[in-house]
Amino acid sequence: MRKTIANRDVELAELGFARFKLALAGRVRALAYGLFGAQEKAAAASEVAERFQALREVLVQRDAAGLTPVLETWIIEATELTLQRKASDATFAAQAALLELNQLRGVAPKEPLCVASAELAFPPRSETEVLLAMARTNNFELRLRAVELAQQGFRVDLAKNERFPSLSIGPTYSEERAGDREQIIGVGVSLPLPLWNRNGGNIEAAKARRMQAEVSFALTQREVERKVLEAALTYETKLREMAKWRADSVQHFKEAAEIADRHYRLGAVPISTYVELQKQYLEAVESLLETKRAALEAAAQLQLLTGKDAP
Repeated sequence: MRKTIANRDVELAELGFARFKLALAGRVRALAYGLFGAQEKAAAASEVAERFQALREVLVQRDAAGLTPVLETWIIEATELTLQRKASDATFAAQAALLELNQLRGVAPKEPLCVASAELAFPPRSETEVLLAMARTNNFELRLRAVELAQQGFRVDLAKNERFPSLSIGPTYSEERAGDREQIIGVGVSLPLPLWNRNGGNIEAAKARRMQAEVSFALTQREVERKVLEAALTYETKLREMAKWRADSVQHFKEAAEIADRHYRLGAVPISTYVELQKQYLEAVESLLETKRAALEAAAQLQLLTGKDAP
């Protein structure tokens, strides 16, 4: 029984190691895409901020005729400051992702790394009952709790086995000389007292730990099912969002922002339209990257929860 319990400890360690490898792979993918997304956001924010900066420099050199040009210059300057902050935040996020990614890769923290653009594949989500069945069978947390429950059962059996007293049997020999020589050879049996109600406390403690393991297994199963449903809902929602996009949405907004910049300099576009188009271009880039990131994280979470290549 002690060997069986020790084997369960080895199985627990192996399950923990397998879970760590799967979680590590998902984290590396998320960080790699996070680094790529942060670099893209920083580039787009810097592009728009530089456009506002160049325009502001041109407007400052002109003679302001009236209040409207002055107000427009202030609007452009304030928008430029906001976009510069967004570019700085995105650059910081890229550096943070790079530091953690290099740590996981085992290289120097400041080792440069450029993540190339890749077309991510997001397959349709599996049925809910299929995902739940996979989680009940393959989830690492549930498997750990199941092994712990079986281990506690063996501990109860071991405690019951140890309730019996241990017997000691061995030969005895004695010799006396009181005039005559007397030798006694025999067999001795020794056992502790009392003979009943031994190890009762350890048995009850082992049963309590087994009951605790049963409750822990049930709670973990409910928690895993909740997380599976939540991750599946998130993944499906992000897929529906991406299905509504045009393939060239970002490029379309980028071209619109460039056209608005040229025509505003010519006086054909009002300041409100110009600023709104620049912001919409940047928000379109951020929305696209953020939605893909959320879908990727939800897919990784489903894979970790089900122990398989979900969704």
